Amino acid sequence: MRMTLDGAAAVERELLAAPLGFKGAYLTELWQTVVRLRAGGAEGIGLGVQSVLWSDERVFAAYSELHGNTLMHQLTRHALQLAGGLTFRTPPELLDELFAPVYAYGRKVAGEALKPTFALSALAAIDHAAWMLHAAATGARTFDALLPEEAKPALQGRQRALACMPLISYGMSEDAIAALLRQGHYTYKIKLGHDPDQDGDRDKMLAWDMRRLAAVHRLATASAGNGELDGRIAYYLDANGRYDSRDRLLRLFEYADRIGALGHIVLFEEPFPAERFDSVAGLPVRMAADESVASVQSLLDRIDLGYTVVALMPTAKTMSVSLRIAAAAHARGVDAYCSDMTANPLLADWCKNLAARLQPLSGSAEGAMESNGAQFYLHWERMRGYHPRGDAPWTATGNGRFVLDEAFYETGGGIFDRAAHYEEVVNGGRK
Repeated sequence: MRMTLDGAAAVERELLAAPLGFKGAYLTELWQTVVRLRAGGAEGIGLGVQSVLWSDERVFAAYSELHGNTLMHQLTRHALQLAGGLTFRTPPELLDELFAPVYAYGRKVAGEALKPTFALSALAAIDHAAWMLHAAATGARTFDALLPEEAKPALQGRQRALACMPLISYGMSEDAIAALLRQGHYTYKIKLGHDPDQDGDRDKMLAWDMRRLAAVHRLATASAGNGELDGRIAYYLDANGRYDSRDRLLRLFEYADRIGALGHIVLFEEPFPAERFDSVAGLPVRMAADESVASVQSLLDRIDLGYTVVALMPTAKTMSVSLRIAAAAHARGVDAYCSDMTANPLLADWCKNLAARLQPLSGSAEGAMESNGAQFYLHWERMRGYHPRGDAPWTATGNGRFVLDEAFYETGGGIFDRAAHYEEVVNGGRK
């Protein structure tokens, strides 16, 4: 079905309870983008969470946090202007129409070196709205009904539970880490690559990373683990491109082996900057690509370098791109897992639909999804009230898991329901 568009956008600024540290810097708030698309009497409301630091740390460093968020929202509004009057059949088709001009515009306003992920993040709420509009126009009421044929072979899973992977960020205290362990979490994303003195010294970074890994491992081994590594706690390490050499990475792994942590490391995500093409073949830990993969071709490039896992981020790279990457990874025997990118509760369930249909990582007994909004948003419980099914059992964790019942699959986790709050925000233009 071909649809002609008109759209609108608004933002809500959500404060974090404490600074969220990764990529050598810290966030204090996350802007929630709300987009409305209309066509032919149908309407779709889409959400996005802006993370300028994740999408392009150079923009974050060059501007204030406020200015960086303003630039990203400027790209979103520019994309909506371009979309006005366009026709499209599927959301990926609309994304293909918008990405190149939006990226070109972004390079004009934010610098020629702008990363493609910045433009994709600016388009994520529009893409989400396009999928919801597509659902309204076609009558789709389940996530499976939305899936394009080429993505279906990669999404045959129907997980009954997903390990909820909280985030151990730079500033998190040992008491806070111990609290997560007491709550029953057994799979953790650990942010590495800290710049403790803000002087760019990579030796200091490595020393800090070693101390951090040792502290987490000490706390984890003192806990009664209920995880899938024979009862051991599982670590997903993430450097967000902060390492500068294979040698430095090997020094970290040698240290992990000495303290008994190496066997707990499921994977290491994004060790090197996206613009570098260092081989990761032969390393003692599986390597995962994230920021460096913004297209199928970039995935193929990373596979050639030895990467065997890819992170999918519908909230940061769009669902349309995530589905294409999932299909390409599956076809080449590469594992995939999903992160919700500190999403709000409703957007987290948009991601959960994708995560629930992926097969577990090779060697793992169950699927997992990185989800940390409940950790970091100051007003998380208020935001749950914006979700039309915010009190459903799958929205919260028990013993470190999201339990996904039949109601989750039948309703798509609530993603097809009316979200009155977000309708009010975008239709009333409330900031």
